[in-house]
Amino acid sequence: MNLKEALQEKTLVGDGAMGTLLYSYGIDQCFEELNLSHAKEILNVHKAYVNSGADVIQTNTYGANYIKLERYGLEEKVKEMNSAAVKLAKQAAEGKSFVVGTVGGIRGIKKNAISLDEIKRSFREQLYCLLFEEVDGILLETFYDLEELTTVLQIAKQETNLPLIAQVSIHEPGVLQDGTTLTEALTLLEDKGADVVGVNCRLGPHHMIESLEDIPLPEKAVLSAYPNASLPTYQDGRLVYKTDPDYFKTSARALHEQGARLIGGCCGTTPEHIEAIAEGVKGKKPIEHKNLPFPKTSPQTKLEDKNNRPHLHDIAASRPSIIVELDPPKRLNTQRYLEGAQALNNAGVDSITLADNSLATPRISNTAMASIIKQKFDVNPLVHIACRDRNLIGLQSHLMGLHTLGITELLAITGDPTKIGDFPGATSVYDLTSLDLIHYIKQMNKGVSYSGKSLGMNTNFSVAGAFNPNVRNLNRAVGRLEKKITYGADYFISQPVYSEEKLKEIYEATKHISAPIYIGIMPLISARNAEFLHNEVPGMTLSTEIRQRMELFNNDPDRAQAEGISIAKSLIDVAVDLFNGIYLITPFLRYEITEELTYYVKQKQNRERTVANGSHII
Repeated sequence: MNLKEALQEKTLVGDGAMGTLLYSYGIDQCFEELNLSHAKEILNVHKAYVNSGADVIQTNTYGANYIKLERYGLEEKVKEMNSAAVKLAKQAAEGKSFVVGTVGGIRGIKKNAISLDEIKRSFREQLYCLLFEEVDGILLETFYDLEELTTVLQIAKQETNLPLIAQVSIHEPGVLQDGTTLTEALTLLEDKGADVVGVNCRLGPHHMIESLEDIPLPEKAVLSAYPNASLPTYQDGRLVYKTDPDYFKTSARALHEQGARLIGGCCGTTPEHIEAIAEGVKGKKPIEHKNLPFPKTSPQTKLEDKNNRPHLHDIAASRPSIIVELDPPKRLNTQRYLEGAQALNNAGVDSITLADNSLATPRISNTAMASIIKQKFDVNPLVHIACRDRNLIGLQSHLMGLHTLGITELLAITGDPTKIGDFPGATSVYDLTSLDLIHYIKQMNKGVSYSGKSLGMNTNFSVAGAFNPNVRNLNRAVGRLEKKITYGADYFISQPVYSEEKLKEIYEATKHISAPIYIGIMPLISARNAEFLHNEVPGMTLSTEIRQRMELFNNDPDRAQAEGISIAKSLIDVAVDLFNGIYLITPFLRYEITEELTYYVKQKQNRERTVANGSHII
């Protein structure tokens, strides 16, 4: 009887965790390398699970692929490790248990860290190694990203007729981290050719049973479940799982009642847990029919801006628009900042933008200042969010707070590395890239958190992406804009531009993009300021001509500032003809400069509209 036939006849017991046992023995290294250096220990773990009643054991190959082994400098040993792993599992099974070749998911919260093409290449190499050793099936486990899982599943389906087990991992019961319901995900995997579909890792038995309660029995595939022993605790620098094998006996019966035909264990489980599962499902035939509860519904409501303001991308798409960056102060006195915000608002800007500790230098929280100027002056703030300072937990909390404050305009950026700022020893987090953050924010607009859990309400964020045109290959930068649009960016805000020719070049390179672009104009205040920006600030490039013009007034601060304003006005003259959006950056809280430029932009835009209307009448 092969594995497919056995799954039709009875409820099968899977094995438990490999890493947990090895970890408990004091081994804390690349577990897959142990197939070569500590073969006896791996063999003994397999034997322990076989003796505990496991009908199906998995090879110690979860991370035995090129991408994961590269972290240890072992990427050239993919074939050697996988081959050894299958041989050890078969030796332990002695024909009493099926041996499935395990392939683990690669993508985590940093979805864009590794391309899908790299994953495909890595997967094919490992798959061929496992198939060459004649495993009884392939187990695809711990996949948080459904796109990755369906991609490798389709490759496996093309390469083998062996049974394929496809298991997703979820943060919240019943839903994947992208908001896809577990029912939809398992149905898709069944349609893509999986023989067994299910869930493993992350959740303990309680939440895994809860997740399966709403899952119908598949039409062609069968269900599987591999829960963790419990939620882990952190003790003395180690992850520790609560162990209660008897609880697993009862839980195994409940999982069987929900239709699971293959039941094993994941993190924290031991041979004792597997023995309890075996006792719990002993003699139980797979269930053929299942009654589903009524679907659970939760109303989604949308928070509307109390002033019913249009989003900035809608404004810039319909008429000329001006936004001004006024960064929060580095010191606690906020009087001048508030004066500037009021003056700029009175000048008629569409939004005041607030950077998120730019150049990795701490300032008063931009959320705090945004909330104050919103309430005090009815300003529409645009808050920058850097991936640098907050982990995923902090990002979600931050976004929920912005929503609660009624702040709907966001700029998603990676953030300057900490080593260039005031605290070079601080940690840069970067749980997400700017692309991931854009996608996540738009997911929250559907009422879904990063974990896939319902937020109970849709957010109403408009998301801007950063655009740096000051690069050698402008087409590549434009390609990144296009990619950000696919991730959900509504509009773009550029780095400052200091060349009229560059403005025209940007226009030609981006005129096919429908998303509005706010072009950056930042007035210079001195020759030193110009040299610093050009030579030391990432993303800033000044022409030789501009720097020479500023150098003429190196010893005259007033005339230097006037020259900087003159340069900015010349750039504005060109920019307003080409772009609907103008983004003015205030230097060193000198809001009087950007206030003057705001009025200048408005006058220029009004003249352009007057000419255009007059031409139309003629």
